[in-house]
Amino acid sequence: MVHLNFVSVLLALVAGLSDWVAGWLTFRCASRLGVGREPRYLIAFAAGVLLAVVFFEVLPEVDLTAHYGFLALGFFTFYVLEKGMMLHACGEEECEVHAIGPVAVVGMALDNVLDGVGIATGFLLDPLLGAMITLAVVLHEIPQGMASAIIMEGAGWPRRRIYATLGLAGALYPVGALLAGFLPEEVLPAALAFIAGDFLYIGAGDLLPEAHRRFNAWVILAVLLGVGLVGLLSLLLPGGHA
Repeated sequence: MVHLNFVSVLLALVAGLSDWVAGWLTFRCASRLGVGREPRYLIAFAAGVLLAVVFFEVLPEVDLTAHYGFLALGFFTFYVLEKGMMLHACGEEECEVHAIGPVAVVGMALDNVLDGVGIATGFLLDPLLGAMITLAVVLHEIPQGMASAIIMEGAGWPRRRIYATLGLAGALYPVGALLAGFLPEEVLPAALAFIAGDFLYIGAGDLLPEAHRRFNAWVILAVLLGVGLVGLLSLLLPGGHA
């Protein structure tokens, strides 16, 4: 059954703009915003927002008894995807240097399509949930996109090509939202559980370790501010769960 909704596609377009904005922030005004070339406080804040959206908004909508397997599948799918991309980029048994190539670009694209599916799925189940998932996607994509732009620049990519890549990646969010419209209604809760697993991995397995590579108390505070923002919105907005 097709559930096409203009608002959910519009939310996905907003999320898609965050990829291009991330590149613009990196090259135009990162230093003026105080995030510099290592936006760890923004990453920490994004981790707090993403994890809080999962715990306060997404998981209460998921029947874990019926769909716990999809939650685990979402988590481990993105664990294997990310680490597989890193191994491909290294070409060695061990490495510490991030690189970017066709496999990494494909992985980023797949992630964005599934985020678009998550936005539309959440919106179809509850419009507020769709808006909160969009907020989480935007706030984690900006630091992630900034890091990708820095890596691409370090690999010698011209800025025009970087902007084009980020723009193409952003265009895949509404593609995911449109694909979600073709999901049968009974599949939507399982899809939401899968997206929750994806977000848990990105927040706890990717963003938090990145933010804590260099550590001080402000990193913890930034994470808690992200959690607090989502908690406050959940309390103030009608239909919130916190």
